[in-house]
Amino acid sequence: MSTTPEPVTVIGLGNLGRALAETFLRNGHPTTVWNRSPAKAEALVARGATPAATAAEAIAAGELVLVALLDPAAAREVLAGAAEAIRGRVLVNLTSGGPKDARELADWAAEHEAQYLHGAVYAVPQTIGTIESSVNYSGSAEAHRRWQTQLGLLGKGTFLGTDAGRASGYDVAILAGMYGMLGGFLHATAMAQAAGVSATELTPMLVSWLTDSFPALSTFAKEIDNGDYSTEESNLVMNQAGLATIIQASQAQGVPAVTLNPVKELIDQQVAAGHGAASLARVVESLRSEP
Repeated sequence: MSTTPEPVTVIGLGNLGRALAETFLRNGHPTTVWNRSPAKAEALVARGATPAATAAEAIAAGELVLVALLDPAAAREVLAGAAEAIRGRVLVNLTSGGPKDARELADWAAEHEAQYLHGAVYAVPQTIGTIESSVNYSGSAEAHRRWQTQLGLLGKGTFLGTDAGRASGYDVAILAGMYGMLGGFLHATAMAQAAGVSATELTPMLVSWLTDSFPALSTFAKEIDNGDYSTEESNLVMNQAGLATIIQASQAQGVPAVTLNPVKELIDQQVAAGHGAASLARVVESLRSEP
């Protein structure tokens, strides 16, 4: 069996795309690159990458094609314009999007006789190709097995199953949690500063408290999956009162409670429906999609 590194293609040369291409070049893979703005390829070409005049030309250059574009609409547009080159290729789409986007593109790829993997990257671009990078994949199991070694150059890879939307399902949920945390942090620092406490002073104590609180998430997760929200500890009525106090204090300090009010409204809904004695986790019921 030949050990010659196989050619790969990278479509899209934003921060992520450039990092992908640099990683493959660093590991000896002939790498073809394409971007709508050709100037973005110049530094990679200087390192040995091959520029392509069109996306179709880039896709034709290698069986493994990584796509890292701005959004799902851009990915669909670029690939649709290169449809004649897709047949027989493996598309690894690392463009951020939702599960519906991934499933639709997987169906499109299958119609054009290509295999599809969706990937969700958990790394900043400068850590791609190091132990600090990880990527979740879902979609074609055959494609993942075939290219696992090459994809492993990008970081620790985890295959989540053949539903192309599963990696995105994890991804957007994780990112929603991250932004919720950041919103809470920003609100906390605004309140602290209004009370004469600097953000730098507050943060170590806040991080310590959050770290000690993390085990509660696993307890909440079990309650949510089991649909059993009974508790003898902090129930919704207690949280309703506590959050009302925090909101009042925030507003009294001149800090609008725009990040807290939506949570309070969800708690109020559940208490009004007669679930005041239930665990805080029951708030998820107000977020579920209508059947």
